[in-house]
Amino acid sequence: MARSSLKRQKRHVLAHCLLGLWSLIVLFPLFIMVINSFKDRLSIYQNPFGLPEQWNVSNYSTVLQDGDFLGYFKNSFIAVVLSLVILLIVGSLAAYALVNWRGKVSRALYFFCIAGMMLPIKIASIRILEIIKTLGLLNTIWSLVPLYVAMGVPIAVFILTEFIRQVPYELTEAGIIDGAGRLGVFTRIIAPLLRPALATVAIYNLVPFWNDLWFPLIFITDDGAKTVLLGVTRLFGQYQTDWSKVLAVLTLSALPVIALYLSMSKQFIKGLTAGAVKG
Repeated sequence: MARSSLKRQKRHVLAHCLLGLWSLIVLFPLFIMVINSFKDRLSIYQNPFGLPEQWNVSNYSTVLQDGDFLGYFKNSFIAVVLSLVILLIVGSLAAYALVNWRGKVSRALYFFCIAGMMLPIKIASIRILEIIKTLGLLNTIWSLVPLYVAMGVPIAVFILTEFIRQVPYELTEAGIIDGAGRLGVFTRIIAPLLRPALATVAIYNLVPFWNDLWFPLIFITDDGAKTVLLGVTRLFGQYQTDWSKVLAVLTLSALPVIALYLSMSKQFIKGLTAGAVKG
């Protein structure tokens, strides 16, 4: 017993050391980004890894007052939040339908959705551009919403389908016996149990949606409809770049992602363990 307890403690110590090392590797670039956002342009080149000798907040005030970055932030926020809301509704309804529709056609549709995880959507950029232009959505933030929903549907269907399959069918039967229809069973029984999985889907898709530069660069040229990362490109000059202002904008743009993760971290962990729903 003593030996097994000692081995278990050693494994725990090793695991914590590895997790601590991994945390340092992940947090180091964020640390460098934040501290350099408080330096002037020359100080970044002189001492990129050290703390600033004088904390300079003028970079933040400049990008907030002189630039249009509040407008860019609003555009990104609207496009990403609207895309996530539609994605969660469509993905959960599709997963619920696939779980309850048993047959060869439903399995074929499920594998068709899963296949979307293996194919990068950027390979169809030209065709997608033609579709967006035909719909009249070019140069608007609304052009990003259907595209982001299509990007997130495969992983949403995969996660939510597997999660709904763990819900005891007795709960569905009880709802039907009480007189609820399929939609009533979904809204009253299934949807409340899906919170961990929905949080997982939301966080998993938030990062690529928020950090996407490829499709805004293709679809949007109007300055009033640009997203945050697309607006950052204005700070890149042909011969020199003011990296202090670039890093200030990137620090501000990272705050919503960090805030959402911290607020939904418990649900996110429950969704990853996939063991929160039991009879």
